Amino acid sequence: MSDWKQKRFWTNVGVAEVDGGFAVQLDGRGVKTPAKAPLNVPTKALADAIAAEWEAQEGVVNPNLMPFTRSANASIDKVMIQHGEVADMLAAYGDADLLCYRATDPIELVERQSEQWDPVLAWAASELDAPLMTRQGIMHIPQDGKTLRLLSDRTHALTAYELAAFHDLVSLSGSLILGFATAYGYAPVDELWNKSRLDELWQEEQWGPDEEAQALSDVKKAAFWHAKRFFDASQIA
Repeated sequence: MSDWKQKRFWTNVGVAEVDGGFAVQLDGRGVKTPAKAPLNVPTKALADAIAAEWEAQEGVVNPNLMPFTRSANASIDKVMIQHGEVADMLAAYGDADLLCYRATDPIELVERQSEQWDPVLAWAASELDAPLMTRQGIMHIPQDGKTLRLLSDRTHALTAYELAAFHDLVSLSGSLILGFATAYGYAPVDELWNKSRLDELWQEEQWGPDEEAQALSDVKKAAFWHAKRFFDASQIA
């Protein structure tokens, strides 16, 4: 196995306007994705964030410190060429959304789920025109077909860059509705993240925190926050 690693070879990092968006350049040459496509993005805000990551590299390049670059690469090399499949996968969360499946006991948990999740579902019904019905227990009961089609259409309407971020918002929270609520700024990101972890936080209160589980949650929370930042930076004014 080779231990070769890329080292910084450039002096200047810049952003240039190109057809349809902005390109990140190293010493005047455009950056390429792993699949050798031009790393061109739709907004200057996103290009600036990527350029800042390349500028910050010293010595050996560390991709783990370049989340905007990695997300942009995924947008171009993966999501852009299979947009429909990714959108279908995420829209499917709506038929078994985390917010719709409620505990039957204890009453304190039942009340907490209602208190924290009902307002988000009410927002989805009002702002997304997508009312979802709640169920007690884990037995799957299909949601209304019209509502699911509207949620699917909204998901498919996202650009490849938005959809790449949306993928993480939905998969990390386990909820299509929380994904939309985060993307559209319904509430602070930390608040929405905690809503996605309501059951886990309840268990921690009963049995105490687990260090390994908390460490994993922290990693996921950081990725969730990044996805929101990437989504926002992808927005064309």
